Amino acid sequence: MDTDDARERAGGGAGPEGLSPPGRVALAVGVALIALAATAHLAMMFLHVAPPNTVSRQHAAAIDDYVLPEFEQNWKFFAPNPLQQNIAVQARAELRGPDGRPVVTPWTDLSARDGAAILHNPLPSHTRQNELRRAWDFYTGTHDAQERSSGMRGHLAEQYVRRIVVSRLGAERDGRPVERIQVRSVTSPIAPPPWSDEKVDTAPTYRVLGWWPVTTADLAETKNR
Repeated sequence: MDTDDARERAGGGAGPEGLSPPGRVALAVGVALIALAATAHLAMMFLHVAPPNTVSRQHAAAIDDYVLPEFEQNWKFFAPNPLQQNIAVQARAELRGPDGRPVVTPWTDLSARDGAAILHNPLPSHTRQNELRRAWDFYTGTHDAQERSSGMRGHLAEQYVRRIVVSRLGAERDGRPVERIQVRSVTSPIAPPPWSDEKVDTAPTYRVLGWWPVTTADLAETKNR
């Protein structure tokens, strides 16, 4: 005990509290410099592997000078082409009017309905989050720009989208059965932030499919949902 007390009085105690005031300042400065260097390194590596963005484009030369060749990365931390657009799936129905003529309903934004059901919901359903979005991805992945099936699963994709739409719109309107449905997508590019000098045309583009007749099987499947 006497030896330990003498050591502490002499300033030899373990830990930062045993250092003199100048030593503590030097230690704090050293820790701060190490933390700053680590943060700068991680930021440079992040910007190097992240998809191109406003910051990485503006400081591309400095980032490359720091990263290459010692810290070069040959893989991408994020998806190489993240979505920079909103895609909404909309639909409308055709039914027989009182005079026997076809009546077409206005477009209904099914994606907006799903979004409204998810917003502020701490436990949104899997159906609202993914069903329509994945169905449309399935369709676009199996059809070309002329809506021709590019694989054996094209018919299944059409059937899947059609039955989801029938279930969302309903099998009838005002007591009259829905005879046909039409689906379209509205793609709206996301505008860049105000501080970016990037120019993007935010005008929406449309992909309009042809009319699909509603079959008995579609109606039966709708009742089972």
